[in-house]
Amino acid sequence: MKRISVFAYGVLAYLLFLSVFSYMAGFLQGLFVPRGINDPALVPVASPALAVGLNLAVIALFGLLHSLLARDWVKAWLTRFLPVAAERSTYVVQSSLCLALAMWLWQPMTGTIWQVEGPAGFAFYALFALGAGIVLWSTFLIDHFELFGLRQIWTHLRGQPMPAPEFRTPVLYRFVRHPMQLGVVILLFATPHLTAGHLLFAGSMTLYVFVGLYFEERALVRTYGARYQAYQASVPMLIPGLRPKAGSRVS
Repeated sequence: MKRISVFAYGVLAYLLFLSVFSYMAGFLQGLFVPRGINDPALVPVASPALAVGLNLAVIALFGLLHSLLARDWVKAWLTRFLPVAAERSTYVVQSSLCLALAMWLWQPMTGTIWQVEGPAGFAFYALFALGAGIVLWSTFLIDHFELFGLRQIWTHLRGQPMPAPEFRTPVLYRFVRHPMQLGVVILLFATPHLTAGHLLFAGSMTLYVFVGLYFEERALVRTYGARYQAYQASVPMLIPGLRPKAGSRVS
């Protein structure tokens, strides 16, 4: 791929992510999108059991591919066919398409877990906005542009090498090791009307967050060694103020 083609591919991958993530916000709240999480399915199935199975299958597919393409050996294999600068953008494309597929095939399960109406319901929308804000802020505290492949395609376009990874703990990262994932969990559950289907979506995605963090922590220890282990021992993973357990570091 020519440099300009890699750059265009990376920009399109980023725009795809922005579109899908924005749609997911409306999908979870049932606002401003053609179909929310509790609306009739575009591809309905015959029974509640099949609906649960399909819902779990699309989340499992998202989680499996999201984790698989983050493994070093898969990255090495991909870059046999793609420029190294396009690898992260490909990861972004895959994640976005799998999430879009999950929302497209999602089967509603409308049994109500909780429903808050009136002014109190706006507190849930505020909490949702807080979660989304934490996610966005967290990406810029580290490197938003590298996280979504933009820095890679820009340095490739200019014929420059990527800088070496740097271990930093700015602002939110002094309170939890993974504020981005904390924000994701908040926005998944922050809704004034939580149905069984929404709970399944939020719960299964949260489970994947913890599975993903397990592998991410191992990778960070391999990259940063004792510095990251000391960080693990002093800063909680996801819940601010929760003291890390003794011996909880990933070896």
